[in-house]
Amino acid sequence: MLLSRPMRHLNHKDLVLLALLTLFWGLNWPVMKIGVREFPPLTFRVLSMVGGLAVIWLVARVQGVSLAIPKGETRTIIKLAIPNMLIWHSFIIIGVKMLSSGRAAILGYTMPAWAVLAGLVFFGDRINRSSLVGILLAMSGAMLLLSSEFSRISGQPLGTLLVLIAAAGWGFGTVLMKRTIIDMPTLSLTFWMLAFSSTCITLIALIVEGPSMRWPNSVEWLCISYNAIIIFGFAHVVWFKLARTLPPVASSLSVMLIPVLGTFSGAWIIGETPHWQDYAAIVLILGAMSTVMFKPKQNPATTTQENL
Repeated sequence: MLLSRPMRHLNHKDLVLLALLTLFWGLNWPVMKIGVREFPPLTFRVLSMVGGLAVIWLVARVQGVSLAIPKGETRTIIKLAIPNMLIWHSFIIIGVKMLSSGRAAILGYTMPAWAVLAGLVFFGDRINRSSLVGILLAMSGAMLLLSSEFSRISGQPLGTLLVLIAAAGWGFGTVLMKRTIIDMPTLSLTFWMLAFSSTCITLIALIVEGPSMRWPNSVEWLCISYNAIIIFGFAHVVWFKLARTLPPVASSLSVMLIPVLGTFSGAWIIGETPHWQDYAAIVLILGAMSTVMFKPKQNPATTTQENL
């Protein structure tokens, strides 16, 4: 069912969860790059997703959360899974293999701009002045980080295009998630979106990467395990929970520090050298985050909580 879901402002619990998302997702960019350097990217993604399904199933059993699909909601789950998981994960992992981890992170986190555009074009959303300022600051930070790499990006047009498609899909999916009312726990919804997407990507991987498929080595298994347990088992569940309840710009801009962390963790782990643009972008992106995080407090009576 497609409706406008009541939104709420960030609270202290949300800030903690967003901080963990920033840390885990930021570090995952060089982790993914290491994982797919010599390994088929779609196969890497499939193994990570299947592992994530096992983790979510185990958590659901421990917490007593039902994984049953409500009657008539299969189509809604598929509709949400296509932009939020299928498009994002298949396109981004190929883009990461083609581009540097930091560059892919920067391009991937143009997502808030795509989310705002999707809201304006498809749902008639309006955004206030502070949100517009936040978007401009965030995108300015991303452009600064890209400025020193334009020459090399121009040599990888396909990788750049794939990551931007992934970001556009995720941005649209985030808005669609907020607009969709579905009577399912977030854990269950994540499980079935992941199940659908992993099935599709498995079929694509068999066709595209069949001859190059092999058993991962120990380092690749560590990267796959990180993605299965931390990214799919925790981060995606938390993100979809927040995406269902927070305003579009809040949930999007609040994680804009991730490409900064992705860039610097890539420099630390992989050996990329940050430039002045990287440091300037930190200031701009922190400014973008402040337009979202420092809002007037809402009446507690109007604030709703959803348990993971």
